[in-house]
Amino acid sequence: MESYLQQEILEQPESLNRLISEERSTIMRVAEAIRHYNPRFIMMAARGSSDNAARYGQYVFGTLNRMPVALATPSLYTLYQTPPRMNDALVIAISQSGQSPDIVAVVEEGRRQGALTVAITNQPESPLALAAQYTIRLHTGPERSVAATKTYTASLLAIALLSAAIANNDPYLQAIDSVPRFIREVTERSEDIIRASERYRYMDACVVVSRGYNYATAYEIALKLKELTYILAEPYSTADFQHGPVALVAKGFPVLAVVPQGPLVDEMTDFLAELRGRGAELVMISAHEPALNLAQTPLPLPLNVPEWLSPLVAVVPGQLLALGITLAKGYDIDQPRNIHKVTLTE
Repeated sequence: MESYLQQEILEQPESLNRLISEERSTIMRVAEAIRHYNPRFIMMAARGSSDNAARYGQYVFGTLNRMPVALATPSLYTLYQTPPRMNDALVIAISQSGQSPDIVAVVEEGRRQGALTVAITNQPESPLALAAQYTIRLHTGPERSVAATKTYTASLLAIALLSAAIANNDPYLQAIDSVPRFIREVTERSEDIIRASERYRYMDACVVVSRGYNYATAYEIALKLKELTYILAEPYSTADFQHGPVALVAKGFPVLAVVPQGPLVDEMTDFLAELRGRGAELVMISAHEPALNLAQTPLPLPLNVPEWLSPLVAVVPGQLLALGITLAKGYDIDQPRNIHKVTLTE
């Protein structure tokens, strides 16, 4: 019988189609309110996988909307009780459960200071949703596995829709409609990816690298590996990785790389060729044939995914890789040790 995790990975095309059809009109209204408010900057608050979605938001809102984006430091609002000034800010909080008190505190303080507040959550009656002026629902249905998969890609999609709607950019809004189809192309090869992952059943450490929009993807895949397989997986921008951590790479050292189509593709491919020359074991998530040819384990992506939407697609092979390694190691897929579905941090 399939685990909840596997079912939820495979559900992602349908859940994203549901989000597009059922929440688009709400997102358009929220975007109109944001344009009217005209914020000076965006503050994003989140934890865990939602924090990785916020990293994606830094790039999307930065490129499509030319908005400076900061990641909130929730401890300033709770433990230190010294919240920063948020007048003229747009505060966006992301949480699949909407329960964590520190994320709610960021929204409550933002609203007290007069900021415009938006919650992105799967639970429309949660404390977070009640605290925010506007709520964007993820529409994924229940997520029973502890490791977030469909709520993560839904959060990315909500951010992409909101950003494109704020920009009032019809071509970008239309491009989003193709995302579920691209993800289905990946999930249709899920058994191949799970089989390929068996090669790494004895892996105990690795790095996950990318850059740009997929900096978030590196963080999310590393998180999935840590929480499901207990592998020490460290995420890096390829630029930062060259500033010291590259010393880790020796013969057989595993490097998981996400190489999207776009302006970064040649630079990243050349760097990964250098790592291959040093003996690195490369797992490559890409649609770029020269990059895939470098890898001991190539995981192809569909062609022509727009780079700004590629994190929604590129994370799925990483989810399946983590699932496959967990199966190979014989660990509990849906209930990893020491963690819970809802984590309440102050």
